[in-house]
Amino acid sequence: QVQLVESGGGLVQPGGSLRLSCAASRSFFSIDHMGWYRQAPGKERELVATITRGSTTNYADSVKGRFTISRDNAKNTMYLQMNSLKPEDTAVYYCRALQLGRGEYWGQGTQVTVSS
Repeated sequence: QVQLVESGGGLVQPGGSLRLSCAASRSFFSIDHMGWYRQAPGKERELVATITRGSTTNYADSVKGRFTISRDNAKNTMYLQMNSLKPEDTAVYYCRALQLGRGEYWGQGTQVTVSS
């Protein structure tokens, strides 16, 4: 199993920046995909960004060019750098780990609120 803990959420003004962190209990070598998802009030959870063992990244169209996903293998930590934040980015952000053939794991979520 993989335990995931997110941190770094908070309140930020439109145009501001935040960096989210996700600490994993397992080495990234044992995880096929890791990613960030978000869920806004009244909406379904949606993909934000993913990263593979080979550091291939994928972004939702709504965040591409503004958000950057990265990882620190030594710390077993994944990051989401969020720039030029918009009110529509307001959501609970979740860290996800996928082990093909074994299972998927979710963190508890961290709230991001973009408001004046």
